[in-house]
Amino acid sequence: MGRFLIRRLIWLFPVMLAVALITFVLMRMAPGGPFDKDPNQRQIDKVTLKQLNAQFGLDKEVWFDFPKLMQGDVVGFFDTQFFTYMIGGTVNGTWRCGFICGNLGPSFRQRGLTVQEIVLEPPEGKAPWDSKAGYSVRLGLIAFFFAILIGIPLGIVSALRQNTIVDYASLVIATSGVTVPSFVLGIFMIIIFAVWFKLVPVAPRDWANPAVWIIPSVVLGFGLLATTARLTRASMLEVMRQDYVRTARAKGLSQRMIIWRHMLKNALIPVVTIMGPALAGLITGSIIIETMFGFPGWGRQFVLAIAQRDYSMIMATTLIFALFIQIANITVDMVYTFLDPRIKLS
Repeated sequence: MGRFLIRRLIWLFPVMLAVALITFVLMRMAPGGPFDKDPNQRQIDKVTLKQLNAQFGLDKEVWFDFPKLMQGDVVGFFDTQFFTYMIGGTVNGTWRCGFICGNLGPSFRQRGLTVQEIVLEPPEGKAPWDSKAGYSVRLGLIAFFFAILIGIPLGIVSALRQNTIVDYASLVIATSGVTVPSFVLGIFMIIIFAVWFKLVPVAPRDWANPAVWIIPSVVLGFGLLATTARLTRASMLEVMRQDYVRTARAKGLSQRMIIWRHMLKNALIPVVTIMGPALAGLITGSIIIETMFGFPGWGRQFVLAIAQRDYSMIMATTLIFALFIQIANITVDMVYTFLDPRIKLS
């Protein structure tokens, strides 16, 4: 286990570097820049643009500074935009450590604020989980547990009651969850529970009330619930036909023991495989859900950053998402050994 974790953690670095390279290339290929216009959509003059580029380090070479290398300045050769953000470098005459030190960089569009202050720091007097990232993580976790706590039992019951009314009802729910877009489901949920029954406000201003989290969580997690239910059903049906299940029945074991001890663990292996990336996707926020419900998460910040060419926000959000994906995949690999002892972490 220890060697496995060390090896996987070492692989985090090249994967993060590859993600950073791809993201950086795509950002630079997109037309426009963060300072094309001011917040009032007025064109910025060339002198001001030059000052802003110098202030944020955009006057440097993008990848490598070959003229400095020709002068024998090896350190200056790497003093470029990419390495300044990832490792560190001089910006406006001041040394600044990069992403490897936990510095996510300044926001190019929200002047005077860093990405940490926008996304990770809560409002004054609030708890850490009241930050934009904290809100998105909480909503994603609630949606995730809602999906698996309903989706897995629904898939199990559907498989055990194959071709019955229960199975058909599960099929309807799963098909609806896969085919109906989240924004359509959200509109129906708002109309029913907020407009007709007036159980919750349409766009809550205060998220301290746990009741206002229910509808966004259901809308966000319904797609995963449907996928989990159908995958669990298919896996259970496959496991039910295995020889060791028939042998367990021949021994006279109870149906409950056969399901929980012999069938469920093997059936959950493909389900767990999708849960890791799904959880990472849920906790990084959803622009649709956040816009519909006025949710103060960081998904909307990421989309706005792309539209505004806020390079630091784009890089930070993408790298954090990639880190979540890798941690989730490592966790999934470790859960495999619990579900099936034949699987070794080697």
